Amino acid sequence: MNKLMPFHLAIPVNSLTTSRQFYGELLGCEEGRSTDIWIDYNFFGHQLVCHKAKENREHINHNPVDGQHVPVPHFGVVLEMPEWCSLRDKLIENNVDFAIEPYIRFKGKVGEQATMFFYDPSGNALEFKSFQDIEGELFKK
Repeated sequence: MNKLMPFHLAIPVNSLTTSRQFYGELLGCEEGRSTDIWIDYNFFGHQLVCHKAKENREHINHNPVDGQHVPVPHFGVVLEMPEWCSLRDKLIENNVDFAIEPYIRFKGKVGEQATMFFYDPSGNALEFKSFQDIEGELFKK
């Protein structure tokens, strides 16, 4: 496998204030550069940029995966299991409304993983997942 490089993702948000609360305070992402229309975050080692945009949310599609209705599009990261559990607990403590409650997907099958889905205040869907054996399971067919 090649050296893993950070990705860059820019997303539309309705409010930089609520983005700071959600990404900075709730998720604990370090804020980088910013202006009055965008904010850079260290999103678990990746560059996430929240751009203030007029509300222009198109309908979010859903695809069936393991009996759940997964929002499309979505983004997120794969965490180590202790970090995933810690984030799950923090989200529950902060009464985050999950689109898909935390659970083990593909239990007993190839690709078994812990996963959870929720939305940021601007309606962007996020998924955080974890594997017991990330090296063996992440890309296994």
